[in-house]
Amino acid sequence: MKKILLLMLLLGLSAACQKPRERGPKPQPPVVAQAPDTVRFAAYNASLSRPESGQLITDLSTPNDPQARKIAEVLQRTRPQVVLINEFDFDPDGRAAELFKRNYLEVPQAPPPKDKEETPVPPIVYPYVYQPRVNAGEPTGLDLNRDGRAAGAADAHGWGEYPGHYGMLVLSQFPIDTLNTRAFRTLRWADMPGNLMPRDHYSEQAAATLRLSSKTHADVPILINGAAVHALISHPTPPVFDGPEDRNGKRNHDEIRLWADYISDDPARQTYLVDDAGEAGGLAPGAWFVILGDMNADPHDGDSVPGAIQQLLDHPRVVAVPTPAGRGGIADAQRDGAKSWGHRGRHMHDTADFPDTDGGPGNLRVDYALPGKPLRIQRGGVYWTTPREPWHDIIDASDHRLVFVDLLLPGVTPPAPPPPPGAKP
Repeated sequence: MKKILLLMLLLGLSAACQKPRERGPKPQPPVVAQAPDTVRFAAYNASLSRPESGQLITDLSTPNDPQARKIAEVLQRTRPQVVLINEFDFDPDGRAAELFKRNYLEVPQAPPPKDKEETPVPPIVYPYVYQPRVNAGEPTGLDLNRDGRAAGAADAHGWGEYPGHYGMLVLSQFPIDTLNTRAFRTLRWADMPGNLMPRDHYSEQAAATLRLSSKTHADVPILINGAAVHALISHPTPPVFDGPEDRNGKRNHDEIRLWADYISDDPARQTYLVDDAGEAGGLAPGAWFVILGDMNADPHDGDSVPGAIQQLLDHPRVVAVPTPAGRGGIADAQRDGAKSWGHRGRHMHDTADFPDTDGGPGNLRVDYALPGKPLRIQRGGVYWTTPREPWHDIIDASDHRLVFVDLLLPGVTPPAPPPPPGAKP
């Protein structure tokens, strides 16, 4: 009897020492259903950037690029009505965006259903596009990384091999108020009061020249049945690839802080905010907004400056719960092992599948869709499927996963989305 009791005690201790099993949301159907009377906003780092200028246009000029087809299928399955795509190279004529819409999004990518009970995955239409200029690859003419040369990707205002590298693209099924769009691409880092810039690393000229945004920060008003929802889009620099001065980590923190100041109810925090057109100030009190983007900061793990993303998650105007989740993050962390599985954050909330070896950070939550009050999240999700789901092979097109929220807009009934191409009126 004593042996049996001892065995039971040991088994109980073993179970107590194991990490609790994390239960994720239910498996997602072929097309992710949207909550009624809501608008679906999404952020997706699609990793569609190319190493050479103009290469993305070439790759998208035919409907045969394997990566673009998978990215398009993810969008067709999740069907966001407004989506920010990070890492989509900028070209001044918008040629790549038009090719992506015509050759990929407006063409069915999923195989046809095998039986009548399966739901087909139709193409998706985005009549409205916004693509801002970015700082990535924009030369400074200065030696920012102190390697003795004043040229190259690391010496640009934002890391990039050419101007427009790692760009940003907004696709919308609702009109975009382009006349009232604001961008803060040229705002200098030194202009932010109390910034974290490591001045011992930069020369006096560099400290006075370097822009805050590594790509851009833009306020893009989306008009939904007469109501404006401000999509606040950005892609802060990763808090790595630097030295003990932590210049990228500190810049990441301050890029995130820009939005915290922009939406603040305290005008004193907004006096330095002057957009590219010379207009000063932040977002008007009471304005509706959604912060979208790959913020490159996890609230619990990774290499970002402590508290970086909490500037938004704990902001009094931000609705941070319920947190979008996906079952695939749990399965992937279990498969990866110690690095990802040992993280403090919940795996179902992860949005990026980063390496666990060779100094990699493991899986992290870095992509966000954060609405502001009084908007409410009716439903959210991370499109990270599990290996058991038949469409699992499309998510490897990027090391990030699409994150979405279905938002209830008080007093607004969203119009129906446009029909798929070729649909009967």
